[in-house]
Amino acid sequence: MTQSLEIKTDTLAQELAAIAQTSSKRIAILGSRHVPITHQKLIEMMAYALVLSGNQIITSGATGTNSAVIKGAMRADANMLTVILPQSLDRQPRESRDQLEQVMHLVENTANDHLSLAEASTLCNREIISRCQQLICFAFHDSHTLMQTCREAEEQNRLVTLFYFD
Repeated sequence: MTQSLEIKTDTLAQELAAIAQTSSKRIAILGSRHVPITHQKLIEMMAYALVLSGNQIITSGATGTNSAVIKGAMRADANMLTVILPQSLDRQPRESRDQLEQVMHLVENTANDHLSLAEASTLCNREIISRCQQLICFAFHDSHTLMQTCREAEEQNRLVTLFYFD
């Protein structure tokens, strides 16, 4: 019982320190592709505000949440955005490619082109977590890949903020 309490206290102390940190952070923002337009606008504004506050944003290239993050971050300062794709740019949906071609710091994972999108996305999310200090995630309760990503981020002592759409 004491060990469990100590772990929770340590985790709480780490989270409070991360929140109180006033210097810029590397913040990953990930989420579902299936997002209502009103939520996309809120996510876009949040990314915009985070960049204006001096934070670096890391996301992936899917439609929905990630597209909204890209719009907001690019509007604030395109140099503060890194987009990591699960596969090559050619494998991304046409509706995403025009936006992605404008990103200055774009990482393609062409070695994952032979994998299914689900497998490539899992690897991509792991890479994104390895580069961030904090993860903000927008998901549904049944978003298995995103929920696994949040668990892995917590295991790596990242500050994780999870918003549910349902």
